[in-house]
Amino acid sequence: MTVFGRLLPIMKKELRQLRRDRRVLLILTFIPAMMLLLNGYALNFDVKDIRMGVIDLEKSTGSREFINSFVTSGYFAYVEQLPSAEAATQRIDDAKLRVAIVVPRDFSNTLLSNRPASVQVLIDGMDANAAATVVGYVQAVSLQYSQKIMLASIAKMGRGSYVPIQYDARIWYNPELKSAKFLVPGLIAFILAITAVIATSLSIVREKERNTIEQIDVSPVRPYELIIGKMIPYAVISLIAAALVLVAANILFDVVVKGNYFYLFIATLLFIISALSIGLLVSTVSDSQQVAFQLASLTSMLPTMILSGFMFPIRSMPWWLQILTNLTPAKFYLVILRSIILKGVGFEAFWDQTLYLILFIVVVLTISIRRFKKTIG
Repeated sequence: MTVFGRLLPIMKKELRQLRRDRRVLLILTFIPAMMLLLNGYALNFDVKDIRMGVIDLEKSTGSREFINSFVTSGYFAYVEQLPSAEAATQRIDDAKLRVAIVVPRDFSNTLLSNRPASVQVLIDGMDANAAATVVGYVQAVSLQYSQKIMLASIAKMGRGSYVPIQYDARIWYNPELKSAKFLVPGLIAFILAITAVIATSLSIVREKERNTIEQIDVSPVRPYELIIGKMIPYAVISLIAAALVLVAANILFDVVVKGNYFYLFIATLLFIISALSIGLLVSTVSDSQQVAFQLASLTSMLPTMILSGFMFPIRSMPWWLQILTNLTPAKFYLVILRSIILKGVGFEAFWDQTLYLILFIVVVLTISIRRFKKTIG
């Protein structure tokens, strides 16, 4: 009997198991799209409609015009007028406001005398990233208002107004600056890693719990053939799940694949194989489906979330943690995925990441097969 002839019954058996166990099939198909839907909307770094309070001690036309420049910028949402900075501090402590602007009593007079006016800005810094974004917005609005006053002053002197430096900013790959387009590729890697690792580990351990794994010793099927036969159905279903996730990402978040679909298919297939290899390794050290599920979640969820560059930039990590990131295949896949989907670049831009991914598969799959042979032996 040929190798394919021995693989085919295993694949058919695994597909029957999947058809009977609707929970695993649900995990592999619809759960990824659902996770993309929930996480895609929940994970959002965009800072919009910043709740703003105002302490206008001058209450003049100039101060109201300055405050209105924040409202018309589109970043801030005016909430209320406050009597003092102490009241603003209390509102920020209660999370009712994110920023408060204190306009001094001599604001307009100071500007009319060609002196800089000091404006106090109170910002909720509990979320450091959001606070930094708010600071940038405040600086941009203040600079724009200052330029308006400066140009008006120059015009009164009878001199022609001009801007000394003009720049034309071109933002590549994500011109709308939508965080969803940056996060969705990471979510694809995150979802595929979880589903593939969990499904494979549960499949092998199920054989152990039912004592059917012992039948391998008296069957013509070799251990590596059993492994390949079990991995192929999950690889095919995971590819279908990846396609569903990409379609959902395009419909819901306008994420369009700009690069080559063939490269995307090969990279996704390699990543799925690497995830299945991890699931196989988990199954060799687990004796029950409960233990396998916990270990699979631990080895797939946390590394993909923390060490892959999905949420946190790897270059900002300590050097020893940067070395540790090489233990997760999602790190390499995420670079490839963002290069293909967002940048639309060719193979020469991520060939090294593909090589690392192949090397990871060879190492982990070899260790998994050897441990699996010892387990059934």
